[in-house]
Amino acid sequence: MLHTAHYPSPLGDILLAADSEGLTGLWFEGHRHFGRGLSADARDQEIPLLRDAKRWLDIYFSGREPDFAVPVHSAGTPFQLAVWRILLAIPYGRTMTYGEIAREFEKGEDGPRMAAQAVGGAVGRNPVSIFVPCHRVVGANGSLTGYGGGIGRKARLLELEGADMRRLFVPKKGTAL
Repeated sequence: MLHTAHYPSPLGDILLAADSEGLTGLWFEGHRHFGRGLSADARDQEIPLLRDAKRWLDIYFSGREPDFAVPVHSAGTPFQLAVWRILLAIPYGRTMTYGEIAREFEKGEDGPRMAAQAVGGAVGRNPVSIFVPCHRVVGANGSLTGYGGGIGRKARLLELEGADMRRLFVPKKGTAL
């Protein structure tokens, strides 16, 4: 059974979802994939795991790195799950490019070279935003592209973490926003 709870973040309202194993979703209101994966029987009920997630978010939005982990239980393809594991390894306040993730993925695989675009597709399907830090992924040229919660939020999350924003920029309208 899926349980949901709402969290009023400084960047807008968030919907959290969890099952008995971990967080299954985190979406900002208006998120491109809002509620993807929620079943009709999802119950708005704050279970202990969701209370822990809210406490984690309180610490995170205060500008500090939380000192505990909240279990994540994401459903995805084997490729997506592998990319999401790499996202989990990106340190707080740091960024990684789609190409760097592709190269990291290739280290553990015997298959063909992985294109940054394929990685971008997997990053864009991450259902547990912030906890699986897809906002830390940027274009090779420093562009802040591809965040389902909105590019403005992506920039604010990176600023909150104290990321070096000097080489990062929001692309002009008409590019991959």
